[in-house]
Amino acid sequence: MEPVHVTVWNAGPETGASTVPGVFVHGIFTWAEDAAYGFAAQRPLAAGRPLLLVDRRGYGGSPDTARSDFETDADDLVRLLDGCPDGAHLVGHSNGGLAAMLAAARRPRAVRSLALIQPSAFRAAPDHPAVRELLDRVEKTAGTQQKAQPKGSGPRQEAQPDELDPAEYLRLSTEGLGMPMPEPTPARLRAVLTSMHERPVWEADPPLEPLAAASWPKLVIWGTWEDAPELYRRYAGEPLVACAEAVADRIGARRLRVPGYYPHTQHPAEVNAALRELWS
Repeated sequence: MEPVHVTVWNAGPETGASTVPGVFVHGIFTWAEDAAYGFAAQRPLAAGRPLLLVDRRGYGGSPDTARSDFETDADDLVRLLDGCPDGAHLVGHSNGGLAAMLAAARRPRAVRSLALIQPSAFRAAPDHPAVRELLDRVEKTAGTQQKAQPKGSGPRQEAQPDELDPAEYLRLSTEGLGMPMPEPTPARLRAVLTSMHERPVWEADPPLEPLAAASWPKLVIWGTWEDAPELYRRYAGEPLVACAEAVADRIGARRLRVPGYYPHTQHPAEVNAALRELWS
């Protein structure tokens, strides 16, 4: 299988830079170094260590895929971890957070820390009312054409993916819920098309027990969502917050809650400071 694309931001020249990299895994509608939903704002962290920013399959510079899948993403991360002789600090957002959880459970000895930003681990809190409502809604569509899924940095839509082109899907997923729509560049529309056909994350069984048993430090980050558009907060925010809280409780992670709803892009200084502390 052709390897995924990894953007490398090398550590700065100052004495004492670590050789242990930070590995970042993005969500949907985006790619690793995207400024809108990706990790462009985390570049200052490269002053202290190399950063490896992974483009999941179908996104950014990585190969196309017929269907993005969290299991395949985890396999790609495991291969990357196997190539890090001193281990790595894993950071995952949204669907990338789920992939990071799976990879960390498979290669615990290669992980130095795990940071999850609003991970799409919906089965971690299946009895929470907001998550139950989401799961009931999507389970009703089982056996029919796959519907659009809730975005770690965007909402779920009720339209069928095959009924919409990527530009319209992007518009409905942003402007349709009161948020600004990013420019529909070819790179963005390719990411949207991949996201439209991604394997639903609610099919995953998050590996909570192995992560709880691991001795390395863990951090879960989520937003307050108080300034999010109401529909977006109800569709995506409430389930994601419930999952983040459940994951933090069940794996013994430190919590960080910041204003807004895209923590690493809206409040990068707070997130970057927390990651530096975690990595130290």
